[in-house]
This record gives sequence, structure tokens and C-alpha cells, in this order.
Amino acid sequence: MAIPRLLISAGHKSSGKTTLCVGLIAALRKRGFNVQPFKKGPDYIDPLWLQSAAGRACQNLDFYMMSRSEIVQSFVHTASAADIAVIEGNKGLYDGLDLDGSNSNAALAHLLKTPVVLALDARGMTRGIAPLILGYQAFDRDINIAGVILNKLGGARHESKLRAIIEHYTDVRVLGAVHRHSDLTIEQRHLGLQPSGELDRAPQCIESVRDIVGDSVDLDAIMAVAATALPLGVAAPAAATVIRSDIRIGIARDAAFSFYYASDLAALEAAGAELVFFDTLQNPRLPDVDALWIGGGFPETQMPALAANASLHADIRHFIDAGGPVYAECGGLMYLARSIDWRGQRYAMVGALPVDSVMEDKPVGRGYVRLRETGRNPWLRSSQGGAGTEIAAHEFHHSRLVNLDPEVEFAYEVLRGFGADGSHDGLVLRNMLASYTHQRDSESNRWTKRFTDHIRHCKSTALSPMQDTG
Repeated sequence: MAIPRLLISAGHKSSGKTTLCVGLIAALRKRGFNVQPFKKGPDYIDPLWLQSAAGRACQNLDFYMMSRSEIVQSFVHTASAADIAVIEGNKGLYDGLDLDGSNSNAALAHLLKTPVVLALDARGMTRGIAPLILGYQAFDRDINIAGVILNKLGGARHESKLRAIIEHYTDVRVLGAVHRHSDLTIEQRHLGLQPSGELDRAPQCIESVRDIVGDSVDLDAIMAVAATALPLGVAAPAAATVIRSDIRIGIARDAAFSFYYASDLAALEAAGAELVFFDTLQNPRLPDVDALWIGGGFPETQMPALAANASLHADIRHFIDAGGPVYAECGGLMYLARSIDWRGQRYAMVGALPVDSVMEDKPVGRGYVRLRETGRNPWLRSSQGGAGTEIAAHEFHHSRLVNLDPEVEFAYEVLRGFGADGSHDGLVLRNMLASYTHQRDSESNRWTKRFTDHIRHCKSTALSPMQDTG
């Protein structure tokens, strides 16, 4: 039996696609359906909204960091228990890095044999919408464009005109028509939408979007389209063997730090780690853990509160000085630095890294990266990786590093991207690795296995850094 599914894409970026997906998923969930969300590409913020709407973790599907077979297996494994899978594309349907479109949304739809629903920003459009739809159909006949949702309409008259035009000139079904509404606007931030974890009113926002989209889209027709998806011919993999937890990893998760892939968290647990979440804004002390992971986020928006939690800073410095294993990505790197400077204000951070970070108006590093290991990564005790190993990952940061101690060593050479200084990334200090690069656990980069192996090595050769050595 095929997994009911659809891919929602758009004609271009910023078409209101994510807000539409959030509303659609929440509306289907309200109907009693178990909805599994997916997001194409290296995104953290959109999945947070999709996850909140669905009530279950959103999974990312990415051609750059995953093989095609891995994408299919991951999709089947995650979606097999759901009533419907909703995949949100990124950018436009045919947009991508390569001339042949091999990493586009259309390529993902083709790989997963999934019908496409186009979310079209119809502001100011009338008869011109017909050649737009016809062109998308003609560009790749192997892609099943099963319907369109008209978005950002000016009113009932505008909707009526577009429906008549589409019915007259095309064979594409209009599955919904969403009018412009103030409740369909979510504040923009560097990566797109504002993280749902930062909004106190996120549940109310999702409810408002759900009700508007639910009233504007034919949900029965959406389910019918999803049911036309063809079988993938891949059986759901057997459940992985559960390893007894023997290490505890403290993970910062709050309004400042929220960028974690759900699959990476699951991979750490599968590798025998108990995940202990803590709040860098509220918790005055570190929990009793064997290692720390401080992921990305927007620490600059929480500078006063982060700076005020001096007791937690002291615990983290003690943990690092005692040789505790620490992994930090992007915002986590900024937090472990001496300070963050943004909009004329400067606040002291943890001070474990001999460097300061300064926010810029434009991105300093953005997009996919490729790294080569230098041999200085503290995780090299693992059987995987090593000097010369290349890693596919991604970065997106508006900050740059200044006043860097020239004695600091780097774990990576940057072959593509910017990293810490345009040529290197991955600052190494004792058993700490801090990088602008975001990694993704995949067949070609089992970083969670390397990290947990490293934690066990550190734990077996010394007392836990949080223990009192007298």
C-alpha cells in the first residue's frame, strides 16, 4: 500500500508556502488525521513550525547531505505510520543548484513518486496565471502537478476570475483559494520565518492560520490527491536495536538555541545517549551530564538574558577546563565566545573561546559547505573520519569572528563556503569543537557516532567534569 503524500511547492520563494503548509497540516490534524511533516533542504525554522502544527517531529530531506536511497528509506521509515505525509519544498518547484535540476523540488517529487500541489502567489494576477501553470506542466511532463492553491488573493471577485481562467485554459484543479489576511503573516527573520519557540503566541498563531486555511482549502480533495501517490517499492526498515543509555548529553534548547535536526537527536539516542535538555536563559547550573551540545539559533536576540546567567557560564567554563566533551554549532559558537556585538550593544558570553563575535547586516556565510578534516578534530579517536575526510554540510550566519587567538587550531579546511575565516572552521580547544558549520548525521557523515564514541572515551579516562574531585 502506498503512503498517501503530497509535495507542496511554489512558483518562487516567499510565496507564503510555509504558512500555508502550517495551516494545512494543522487543519488535517484537527480532522483527526495523523500528519507526518517533511521539509526539503537544510532548514531549521520551517520544521519547527511544521512540527508544532503536526504534533510530531518534522524530518528534513536533503540531496546534498543524503544519498537518494537514503532519502527514500528515511521517508518510508518516518511516514509509514502516518495517515498522510506533507512535504514542504524550498524555493520554487524547479529551482536548484544544478543546471539539470537534480536537487530541485521537482527531483524530490520524482524520486518519491509524489504528486505536487503548487502554492501560487496570485497577487495582481488574472489571465497570466494560465500560461504560468501551463509552463510548469510542460517543463517536465514526468512531474504530476495535481492541483494548485491560490494564495494571497485580493478578494472574492479576484478568486472568481482566477478560477474561471484556470478552468478554461488548463486541466489543473484548484484545491483552495486563500485570501490575504493579517493573521497569515508571521514575522520574518534571517532564515525565513521567526522560530516558533520564540513566540509566546505560537499556539494561537497556528490556530488562526489553521482556521483560515481549513476554511479556504478543500481538505477532502487534498486527501484524494495524496492517495494517488504511487508505491515506492521500499519496505519500512525494521526497528533499530535499542542501545542502553550509558552517557548523558546536555543539550541547550530554549529561545536562544533551537536548531537541531530531529533525526540527529534520534541518532544520538540510538547510539546510547540520554538527552538532557537545559535552558541557557533560566537554568542557573548545568545538569549532571557527560557532554554538551549547544546548537544554532539566535543568541543575539537574547543577549541580556544570556549574559545575566553568570553562574551557568561558570559551570560551562569549568566543564570545558576539566576536559568535558563539548560540541557547538554556529549560535553555540557565539555563546561560548567572549562576547557578542550587535546593533551597538556588546554583552559578555561564556568566554570559553578566545574570540569575539560581531553581527553583520548581511550574511557572512550562507549555503552548503564542504569541509576537509585537518586531523585536529578531538573526535578522531573514533574509527570513522580522520585527516583528509571530506564532509558535506551547511552554514548560515550573520556573525563574524574577531580578535581570534592565532594559536587556536582548526578541525577543518573549508573547500566550499566561509566557515570561521573563509578558509577554516571548527575551533578546537581541549575536548571542545565549535564550528559555524551545521552537520547532519547521514550515511556519509555519522557524526553522532563519532561524538558519542568520543564522549565514552573521555568518560572512561577521567572523572566526569561535573564531579567534585575534592
